Amino acid sequence: MDHRALITAIPPEAKGKLQQRSDMAGLKHLAIYFGTVAANSSGIVLQIPFWPLLILPQGLLLVFLFTLSHECTHKTPFKTGWINEAVGHLVSIPICLPFTWFRYFHLAHHKWTNHPTKDPELDGKPRPDNWRSLAVYLSGWPYWAGMARVLADNARGKIDAPYLPARQHRAIKTEARILFVFYTLAGLSLFLTPVMFWLWLLPVVIGQPFLRIYLLAEHGLCPAVANMLENSRTTFTNRLVRFLAWNMPYHAEHHAFPNVPFHQLPSFHRWTQAHLKSTSDGYAEFTADYARALKR
Repeated sequence: MDHRALITAIPPEAKGKLQQRSDMAGLKHLAIYFGTVAANSSGIVLQIPFWPLLILPQGLLLVFLFTLSHECTHKTPFKTGWINEAVGHLVSIPICLPFTWFRYFHLAHHKWTNHPTKDPELDGKPRPDNWRSLAVYLSGWPYWAGMARVLADNARGKIDAPYLPARQHRAIKTEARILFVFYTLAGLSLFLTPVMFWLWLLPVVIGQPFLRIYLLAEHGLCPAVANMLENSRTTFTNRLVRFLAWNMPYHAEHHAFPNVPFHQLPSFHRWTQAHLKSTSDGYAEFTADYARALKR
């Protein structure tokens, strides 16, 4: 059974319940997440005993804001539309991800998932296929360099990707220019205080490899087929990782039915589990499988 047949087979009442958005569920998750970031940041600023050990969790918390930004492009974490928009723009700032641009980039990814030439996440290039390319990918350098190019092109008005609608070009251009001003001011602040370095710059560099392996698991080693239950991977992991990633380890479920908000994905999994084609029992298992594929 492919994802279309599966969705068709779900009774209308159950399907409606799965798509129910909730401000309460979203804001509760957000409050705990932001509260953890605030507590961790306070420990760094106050330089509590062994405070350098907080740099890694700070990095993980910041880079995994990507998963919330991603959810906001679908307008599903919260029931209220403006909250999705505001949160999406806010959490994209620490990871240099222009939110308006990313929405259309990501919609194209959903339309052409794992297509070797049409999926913008692949951009016509294969995923890491040797140890050197994997090391470069995990370093995060292609991401940071790529986002710098995107911001520069967008700020200049060089917006020519086919998935970016003309009606949004002006907003994308304005967004990039505002972000450039913010990042310039953040950079200048380093001449006055190193706080930004310890709270933001160093943590996101250290945290990026963990996000890269997580993202590689979403579609890596999955076939280039149309069935979302096969071209996307669900990774069975612990509750902490699911919290950090807003339940996106249920990634085949998310691609099969993007209208399902994060807090309903575990329920939707009960409908999909018998039909999933690409799964891993944790990120260690996926990484080992990927390493074996590189050797071959």
